[in-house]
Amino acid sequence: MSDHTAGSHDHHAHRTPRAEFYVYFALIFIVAIPLATIAWAWTTLRHQRFPVHGPLARAWREAGAITPAIFRP
Repeated sequence: MSDHTAGSHDHHAHRTPRAEFYVYFALIFIVAIPLATIAWAWTTLRHQRFPVHGPLARAWREAGAITPAIFRP
């Protein structure tokens, strides 16, 4: 019979997101909206055309990138 506990510290089990993750995501998203709107407006004025993604999509992407970095082991 093999020992399945050996080496179990090397692999992290997939965890379901907790409420804390969603709270941090929401806070980061709310803070990112004004900054993304300013960046979107600046890009629009500079290139004189609308960017492919709007300010909400940009803020969502930033929150989606920052929040998991906070919870990395």
